[in-house]
Amino acid sequence: MNPRLRARFLDRSTPPHLVTLVLLAGLSAMSMNIFLPSLPKMTAYFDTEYRLMQLSVALYLGVSAGLQLLIGPISDKYGRRPVILGSVVIFLVATLGCLLAPSAHVFLGFRMLQAAIVAGIVLSRAVVRDMVPAEESASMIGYVTMGMAVVPMLAPALGGVLDQLFGWKANFEALLVAGIALFLLLWADLGETARPSENSLLAQFREYPELLRSRRFWGYALTTAFASGAFFAYLGGAPYVGSAVFGLSPATLGMYFGLLALGYMAGNFLTGRYATRLGINRMIMIGTMLPTVGLILSILAFLLGATHPLAFFGLMTSVGVGNGMVISNATSGMMSVRPALSGTASGLGGTIMIGGGAALSALAGALLVPGTGVFTLLIIMLCSSVAAVLAMLYVLHVTRIAGELDIPLPD
Repeated sequence: MNPRLRARFLDRSTPPHLVTLVLLAGLSAMSMNIFLPSLPKMTAYFDTEYRLMQLSVALYLGVSAGLQLLIGPISDKYGRRPVILGSVVIFLVATLGCLLAPSAHVFLGFRMLQAAIVAGIVLSRAVVRDMVPAEESASMIGYVTMGMAVVPMLAPALGGVLDQLFGWKANFEALLVAGIALFLLLWADLGETARPSENSLLAQFREYPELLRSRRFWGYALTTAFASGAFFAYLGGAPYVGSAVFGLSPATLGMYFGLLALGYMAGNFLTGRYATRLGINRMIMIGTMLPTVGLILSILAFLLGATHPLAFFGLMTSVGVGNGMVISNATSGMMSVRPALSGTASGLGGTIMIGGGAALSALAGALLVPGTGVFTLLIIMLCSSVAAVLAMLYVLHVTRIAGELDIPLPD
């Protein structure tokens, strides 16, 4: 298929509609966080420790990171459509397994299998890069992820309400229904956008060194990894902070979770609105600075005696805005280092990003034990955010030496 064909909804002979890409990426994000307000109750249900149940985030992220090493090259070789459809089928089987799991360890096994849906995030961006030239991709990715952000913004609140009304399993029942509906939509609307590669699959994997030798690719990838690391540490630690430190109910905790996602949506809107005008590097630099400032303000607020949850959850909005500005622009930068390897670059960059996120999420869960306050989590997040600023300064250093990428963005 020629990806330049005009998209027609529910016509898989044309590229997928923007709404389909938003919903695809949205389910991937929803599966990550809808059940977070239920973690304390899930811990009691399986009669285990919080740090074990918190691994449902860290292990999911770790498997997601590994899968992205495979998803990119396989989709470059065989196409986006079969990989996406296959990932949704695996996700549905895994979700059913989570619902029927008799123990925490069995649950965690199926939870890791659920990570197959990460193909939705990786390949929705690769599909955008297939459909539009590099100079437009950052803005379009920004709009796609802005729309996608509506889903995870509402998901924790929805999960908290479902938990209070029907119990924690209702979260996974909702994921099962959403996954079935998405599969039917993709079957009808998802047209192939990638040109089949003439290389063998093994040759596709051999392209990784070409990306790994690029200093600019590493700069963008590490910037994304550290910027999102603050977010993933938040996912690992905020449920504990909300329930143990502030005593919030699952529904109230879910509402507070939405503040960060609201910021993420705003950051993606700013990317879609200004990336072409300001250039991706300026957008990323601003996006790394905002969370650093917000986290410092949150630490200062608690040092001065703040006790309200908004002193923590409210200032996390800056982390969401920063991630919305960094991830879309840095992803566009990574995929533009070697445009012919856009799927591979998206997958490898995602592996680096989510692998780092899994480590920080696990670290937050391990350090947050009974008696631990909010400062431990805030310091972990601040260190990650400062590292993102330093990584982006390295990208700017490489750019000064090697020149701009071949993306004709005006100053």
